[in-house]
Amino acid sequence: MNKIPKNSLLLVNSVPLREIDGQLGLDDQTCAGLVRWAENFERVVIAGPSLPEHIAVTKESSTARTVWQPLTDLPCADQLEFVPLPYAYKLRDFTKVYAKTRRLLQEKIHQNQYLCFVIARPIGDWGGIAALEAIKLGRPYTAWLDRVEYEVISRTLQSLPLVSRTKEFLQLPLMKRYQQYLIRQSSLGLFQGQDCYQAYSPFCKQPHCIYDVHTKKSDQIDESSIDLKIESLKSNEPLLICYVGRAADMKGPFDWLHIIHRICQAGVNVKATWVGDGPLLLKMKSLTQELGIADHVNLVGFVDDQTKILQTMRENHIFLFCHKTPESPRCLIESIVSGCPIVGYDSSYCQDLVSRYGGGAFVPMNDWQKLADLVIELNLNRARLSRLIQSAALSGQFFDEKTVYQQRSDLIQKYSGFTF
Repeated sequence: MNKIPKNSLLLVNSVPLREIDGQLGLDDQTCAGLVRWAENFERVVIAGPSLPEHIAVTKESSTARTVWQPLTDLPCADQLEFVPLPYAYKLRDFTKVYAKTRRLLQEKIHQNQYLCFVIARPIGDWGGIAALEAIKLGRPYTAWLDRVEYEVISRTLQSLPLVSRTKEFLQLPLMKRYQQYLIRQSSLGLFQGQDCYQAYSPFCKQPHCIYDVHTKKSDQIDESSIDLKIESLKSNEPLLICYVGRAADMKGPFDWLHIIHRICQAGVNVKATWVGDGPLLLKMKSLTQELGIADHVNLVGFVDDQTKILQTMRENHIFLFCHKTPESPRCLIESIVSGCPIVGYDSSYCQDLVSRYGGGAFVPMNDWQKLADLVIELNLNRARLSRLIQSAALSGQFFDEKTVYQQRSDLIQKYSGFTF
């Protein structure tokens, strides 16, 4: 044990590593997070599945595109070690590589002082296997959960092909028990957003609610931009609505378009923008034509410039969302940071984001008609909408990348380390 480097972190997650021009790379947001981890740990070892190129190409043609960044380009590259793990989400593939991969994870556990594992599925996600190994070795570890995975799957089962739907349905009870066991054995639980926290904290010795934040203090909207936005409402300019995210079932894109249609029918002069691509984008385009709202809706598609995305939010009056699963989407945080009120389907997560100063308005899940009526009401009562804009900006001041990574690093160092 004397060989363990002090203040070293092993992070095992399900974020895929990909080879880019002969070098390992990660998505740009994960890379930004690694820079923050390296500010708080002297050494960071990140282990994740190595994405086969043929799967990467298939994924990018059917889902939202990813901005990949070579790891050698990071300013903290000399503090980082990357451990590619097998990409094995099929039971047959998983069983073939299980023993060898578990031995590798054991080796990495022995070599690091602090342990943090992202827990998701029993098959293919190696964070849970690392946790099993840590339990066997008697090492404390952090269990990190991004979303209530079994709820997300159960609510999206109907959109899957029959074979996939049957397989997922059979795995759900196992997944729930598996996650709860690993959480009970952990020394610290980091649960992203209130939905995750409420689902998992009862099983954890030391639960904490965290947030996925990649905005900086400098990204927060300034007073002059708030004033301009409110002035546009007072001047009776068109109502500006936006959303940023994947065109996928769990984001409710068709609900979103039906809401725009309903408020157009009510006579609201609206301009609505959806930023992001995904498997349902072509169907969204068809539906805008069928509903006769193509002149009011701009389906921008993929945008890889975070500055442009935040600027879109700063310029819009409402961030309209129709999320159908208990997840903790970063876009809602970015919206309030940008002074754009979050208006959508109710959840513990969105309620918590605006619990201090406000900046949101919500309706029951899946009631898109009621959500449309709420938007119509806000358009008629622009004084109320102006107050929501100001409140959103106040609530957004609590979310910046440097602060949240410092907080979670402090928790890991307090509860999940080997004591020398």
